[in-house]
Amino acid sequence: MQQQDMVEKIAGGRGFIAALDQSGGSTPKALKGYGVEESAYSGDEQMFGLIHDMRVRIITSPAFTGDKVLGAILFERTMDGEANGKPVPQALIERGVVPFIKIDKGLEDEANGVQLMKPMPELDTLLARAKSLGVFGTKERSVINLANREGIAAVVKQQFEVGQQVLAGGLVPIIEPEVNIKSAERAEADAILLDELVKALDAMPGDDKVMLKLSLPKQPGLFDPLVDHPRVLRVVALSGGFARPEACVELAKNRGVIASFSRALLEDLRFQMSDEEFDAALGQAIDAIYTASVEKTA
Repeated sequence: MQQQDMVEKIAGGRGFIAALDQSGGSTPKALKGYGVEESAYSGDEQMFGLIHDMRVRIITSPAFTGDKVLGAILFERTMDGEANGKPVPQALIERGVVPFIKIDKGLEDEANGVQLMKPMPELDTLLARAKSLGVFGTKERSVINLANREGIAAVVKQQFEVGQQVLAGGLVPIIEPEVNIKSAERAEADAILLDELVKALDAMPGDDKVMLKLSLPKQPGLFDPLVDHPRVLRVVALSGGFARPEACVELAKNRGVIASFSRALLEDLRFQMSDEEFDAALGQAIDAIYTASVEKTA
């Protein structure tokens, strides 16, 4: 796939984006869910080696192709690694899957009901390396816990500043201001976020487009204005802690929004499975998430 092929696939393709970007503190939890206890490894190198093996098993599975998986978000170490002797981004592209890279370095402590992203002083270097490996876009995550307009405005401002840096580096940013689905102020936070995102999109210079990765809204259809906005390439949704069946039901209620699930994609996969069992379980998960992404309920 050339750059324009990737743009067209992400903008209009039928399918979803797989989030394979667990990092740092979330890796032990992801491995435990995969059936690998912390006692099975010692130190970060072994830990990241095991999670890389899991990701390679996923992306080389016959179930994981561009027919239903439009793209995959990678952890930096995964991007720099190999799958069957090829750089991971190249291996994905050959399967018809568009590669993205997670660029944020974690979250600041909560202030004004939100958690901003930590500084990324080496971002330009990372963007250049990602671009050279054929990566199409990036993903950067903040968290919104309360319906605090000052905090949410700060999240959106930071996200779009980073997004402009990504665009300048020749990649497409996935802007991810995640609303905590367990928040007692979730509906109010969704509404404020929508307002701030529309203002930021309307104020973007030039004619570049961004992607948005959002929590499934408490009110189905709330994000229709974002789906229709001319500066948005695609709106994708995170599962946010919902188990896959519930996440798929909620996703199907939202027109034009496709999945970018992590835990909900991986929850039935186990290290101990035979290849046949693994491929079947992954295929069932992909089918369910694909269906919720492309077949919407009234």
